[in-house]
Amino acid sequence: MRPGRKNTQGPRNRLPRAFFVQGKIFAIPGSSCIIHLLSASPRNFPRILDMVVFTAASHHDVLMLLLQISVLLFSARALGEVAQRLGQPSVVGEIMAGILLGPSVLGSLFPFFQGSIIPGTPVQGYLLEVVSMLGAMFLLLVTGLETDIHLIRRHARTAFGAAAGGLLVPLVCGYFLGQVLPTELLADENQRFVFSLFMATAMSISAIPVISKVLIDMRLIRRDIGQTIIAAAMIDDTVGWVLLSIVAGLAAGHSVTAMSVAGSAGMVFAFMFFSFTAGRYLVKKALDFTQDELVSRERLLTLVVVLTFAWAALTQTLKLEPVLGAFVMGILFGQMPRLPHQVRETVESIALGVFAPIFFAVAGLKVDILRLLHPQLLLITLSVILVATFAKVAGTYAGSRLIGKSGHWTALCFGAALNARGAMEIIVATIGLSLGILSPEMFSIIVVMAMVTSLIAPTALRWILAHVKPEEEESKRLRHEELTSGSPIAAIHRVLLPMRLRDTGEKLEGMQLMKVRIVEKIARRNKLSITTLSVADKEKKDKTQKYIDRIGGNFRGQEVVNKVVESSDPLRMILDEAAKFYHLLILGASVEKPEAGSLFSPIIDDLVRMSPCPTLVVHARQLPEDWQPRRILVPTNGSVASRRAAELAFYLADAGTKVNFLYVVARSGGDIQEEILHEEVFDRQLKTGHQVVAELEELGHFYKIPAFGEVRVSPNPEHEIINMALSRSADLIILSTDLRPASERLFLGPRVERILRNAPCPVAVLNVV
Repeated sequence: MRPGRKNTQGPRNRLPRAFFVQGKIFAIPGSSCIIHLLSASPRNFPRILDMVVFTAASHHDVLMLLLQISVLLFSARALGEVAQRLGQPSVVGEIMAGILLGPSVLGSLFPFFQGSIIPGTPVQGYLLEVVSMLGAMFLLLVTGLETDIHLIRRHARTAFGAAAGGLLVPLVCGYFLGQVLPTELLADENQRFVFSLFMATAMSISAIPVISKVLIDMRLIRRDIGQTIIAAAMIDDTVGWVLLSIVAGLAAGHSVTAMSVAGSAGMVFAFMFFSFTAGRYLVKKALDFTQDELVSRERLLTLVVVLTFAWAALTQTLKLEPVLGAFVMGILFGQMPRLPHQVRETVESIALGVFAPIFFAVAGLKVDILRLLHPQLLLITLSVILVATFAKVAGTYAGSRLIGKSGHWTALCFGAALNARGAMEIIVATIGLSLGILSPEMFSIIVVMAMVTSLIAPTALRWILAHVKPEEEESKRLRHEELTSGSPIAAIHRVLLPMRLRDTGEKLEGMQLMKVRIVEKIARRNKLSITTLSVADKEKKDKTQKYIDRIGGNFRGQEVVNKVVESSDPLRMILDEAAKFYHLLILGASVEKPEAGSLFSPIIDDLVRMSPCPTLVVHARQLPEDWQPRRILVPTNGSVASRRAAELAFYLADAGTKVNFLYVVARSGGDIQEEILHEEVFDRQLKTGHQVVAELEELGHFYKIPAFGEVRVSPNPEHEIINMALSRSADLIILSTDLRPASERLFLGPRVERILRNAPCPVAVLNVV
């Protein structure tokens, strides 16, 4: 036993505490009383198992938890709203909500809060802490989903430089601070060395949940600087937790050797290696199976949460933080093109709307400023805050400038963000208190430092970012994300491609060629998961599979799944497959004279009417063997649907492609008096037409595609469209609709039908549900 430490374990043969109620044994959580009973009397094993039962928290503890969550969530959201109205991120108000409700303010003014909002028993504290931990995990999951690995790789040097400086300088400053602090702040005066190492580690920690929330609130998470900050924070925290495990070993009296240090670091790298190799494979297979084989509505959301908790449990097993596992799982799911955008939105709503505000409010709830009102302690608190802030900002700035070659304001921005310690520092301080390294006063000082640095970060970031201008490449990326936000075309990542067996040899012809070309063009801009599907009878199943595999071979570099389904009902099979979260269903209609009552063919008409996802029907009478969409014509009327058609045109275009937009103002040659009365309406239509084509030309400039808009006046708009297709030698006309399932017959309007019948080139009809 080390000097200065009390023996709190009692005699070696003392039975851990348990109590009896109505003949059953209730063990204190975490105790090993059952193991002792078994070792003392193994023959009583069946009887002991029968006696042990699981128990819930008491009625009062559950009542207090429900009250605490209600008050904390309401207060955090309310003050978060106030903070946003004052121009600050909502996280500032959420933390302040906890401080106001905690022992610093209401807890001291109204003692009733000590036993209600502030947990009054260990069980209440454990329950609230679990809910708080869920908040941190969900927040890190959202951060992982927003993390762009390719973008981070481009800025890896900057992230490493910021992380290296943000580690080394705080470690040195923290160690020397630990050497000069008064002995009264040490739990054990004989453990000055361990205390100094702990202070060094505590100074190096950054709070990724706080940083993530600040970046999300300030809409910086997709900025280059935001992604680099997250990467640097991950490096800092990973090293920090390894160092903390070493300090914990020293505090427990364990010897720290080069092997133990290497083992701790190796554990982190082994986890990362496993996650991004075998783990990525497992996640992909689990996502494929869940999406394709299960039918429950919220199955994908369940999968994301299950794997997040599994990875968090894995990191907890490895003596790492569960938030690290949640963050890594978010990155893995973020790399899966098959994950629907709706699932991401649901996870974000749960995290930012419910759990994250509780997490930050609970963090503020732990602050007790009143303990530090003594002049000496107040001075020490200010000193710790100043040293922590200087060390992190100066170290990060130096590393960013010297290693990352960042500019002055960019380097300062890294320092301002990484200086936020937040709840991670509170966790570290709690560990130090439980290990007997910190006194209660020193614990409060570190907690206050964590909260102050977290509150400073948003204001400092906002001021510094006013001087940081994004580079041209970043500006283009952000502009692209802004323009495509909410666009179903930009969200195309999973494509369903039904194919019918054709004896065309190795060469693609007709509709097969056109559909494959369109998918190839989209794949140049979006990473795709492509499913080729064919419905065949039993006799032709093997031959059809070979045909489908050959079709799928055209999509190199993309995720491809080739399916052959044995059935006599192709409509139902295709619709069942389309219901599995696809973003686009591409159909081919090559019938010269469709059946009476149908637009394309009965099955394609029904698929367009009933499809749960957007559809693209390609139609052509004849198609050259080397067909490429080099000259694309998009009729437009300014509607949302026609803008989607324009976006699709730019996705299909590449170098050498020209896109023409045509806005036709319908005007008949009727009575002169009537024309005068409608002159004002006509002028407005002309003005609107010029505005629409100008906006589309600007969009083409952004995509670096030559785009030309034209406004024409005609009593017959479809005639003008046909004439322009002829005069421009168009290779493709893209029409748009926004059909909703209604009648038993597919009806897209007389204009679309006349263009389909008379078009001199292939036509693609996009229907966005």
